[in-house]
Amino acid sequence: MTEKDLIKKAGDALDAKLEEAKKTGNLVVKDATEDEAVIRSTFEKGEGVFRLFPAFVPRRFGKAGHRLKLHPDDYFAFGMARGSITERWFASTIAAQNGETAKADEGMAYVCVDYDSDEKFSLRNAVKVLGEELVGKELMDKYNGWPMYSKFFDNENPLFHHLHLGFEDAARVGKLGKPENYYFPKQLNNYFGEANYTYFGFDPDVDPEEIKDRIRHFADDDTRITELSRAYRVELGTGWYTPAGVIHAPASVLTYEPQWNSDVNSVYENIVSGEVYPPEMLDEELPEDKKDIEDVFKLLDWDKNVDPHYRKHYFRRPIVETETEQYVQKWITYANPYIAAKELTVYPGQTVTIKDGAAYGCIFVQGHGKFGVYDAEAPTLLHFGQQSSDEFFVSEQASEKGITITNTSKVEPLVVLKHFGSNCPGVPQEVPEN
Repeated sequence: MTEKDLIKKAGDALDAKLEEAKKTGNLVVKDATEDEAVIRSTFEKGEGVFRLFPAFVPRRFGKAGHRLKLHPDDYFAFGMARGSITERWFASTIAAQNGETAKADEGMAYVCVDYDSDEKFSLRNAVKVLGEELVGKELMDKYNGWPMYSKFFDNENPLFHHLHLGFEDAARVGKLGKPENYYFPKQLNNYFGEANYTYFGFDPDVDPEEIKDRIRHFADDDTRITELSRAYRVELGTGWYTPAGVIHAPASVLTYEPQWNSDVNSVYENIVSGEVYPPEMLDEELPEDKKDIEDVFKLLDWDKNVDPHYRKHYFRRPIVETETEQYVQKWITYANPYIAAKELTVYPGQTVTIKDGAAYGCIFVQGHGKFGVYDAEAPTLLHFGQQSSDEFFVSEQASEKGITITNTSKVEPLVVLKHFGSNCPGVPQEVPEN
């Protein structure tokens, strides 16, 4: 089954789940319209740009880092049993895999029709209605839609050592592989939480049998798997590329994560900061007849995990794309075949028109001004369910024409992070010497 076939199959399953959820009301956004006329008129009024509704996501594990600009009263908006809100998703046409008690549309992006109304429609439906007009011919032909999303990951404690399945392994359970990228924005990290370091892979001298022996006792005792790994301290304003199949334990630093349209993993660490994780998290993404330790171990891309030059190959320091007296735009995600991302800074009082050449989602992290026809501002505090003016989705045609951006502050930069699919032109393919 091709990647496009898997995307279509997963999309059909999600659509069926969403239809069923409409009957029970098991949705975050219960009254979304599917009216094509509304979708098209909103697209036209926005001149090819949509303003998105904040998509906050709870997780059953971890502790909220409280850096999402979410109101302190709202971190358990989904109920205590669902855990705290630790993520905000951007430009997502898929739903989070959050268990049987989850809302069917958790994590999905919705478009706000107007400030004076609560009317919304899903970005997923907008892609179906507008197709090439929105995401371009290349992505529609190759992926039948928008193939990535991004998020803010925000935990006070470090996350468990885990991997995201490669495409071949994920296909066995009808899912997609998940390469992902990290960038640590300075604007959202006034503190680092419990651990300002991320583990990647394993020490090059580790014997595979040591790994197998640790995870063999997942249900019985602490695996202490990170004793066999390597940790790197987080440097704000930089990032990493994490290929599928590479094990990692993210730092407790708010992280901007452009990634592939998938939410699939295998967890090798069973105790983190005193929190215990159940055995099924080790093998829940394996076929029923392929759940022994050897099968779990084979999910690892071993050569990448023990690469003696891991930092050289996967650390990402920003690369300046364009710099003028008015603005600077940098590549922050690059040198991988799936995803790109940029950080744009417009200086105080300046107006610029930026052409990126491909559809993208974006999130403002500092300042206020104009973004095309919209007001744009990085929020100070948002209530759950409140509209915002910090997140947008830009069509390919609007991106090619160029978005005019004005920084209306006299003193503060206007900063926006942009996430692209695999067709963004001009992405650097080489990693500079770190």
